[in-house]
Amino acid sequence: MTTQAPPTNPSDDSLIEYPCQFPIKVMGANIVGFTAAMIEVACSFDPTFDSASVELRESKGGKFLGVTLNVRATSRAQLDDIYRALTSHPMVKIVL
Repeated sequence: MTTQAPPTNPSDDSLIEYPCQFPIKVMGANIVGFTAAMIEVACSFDPTFDSASVELRESKGGKFLGVTLNVRATSRAQLDDIYRALTSHPMVKIVL
């Protein structure tokens, strides 16, 4: 007779120790308002978000802009919610 292990909580499977600073890279068109919109999303999930920590990188041709948001992650559920909000944002092309 074999015994099954009890179901695990998905948050217990994480290799991330919460809370922590967590970088999220977002790519979108290099247009006015893109960075501000990404900061607004970050602030809605992390009230301690520091916009001075944002890193920007233009694509070689200047058509796209990479924005790195360093959020304070408190749980896997919070990170999942941030990723969902960013990937569904109309200005976002890619979230890493």
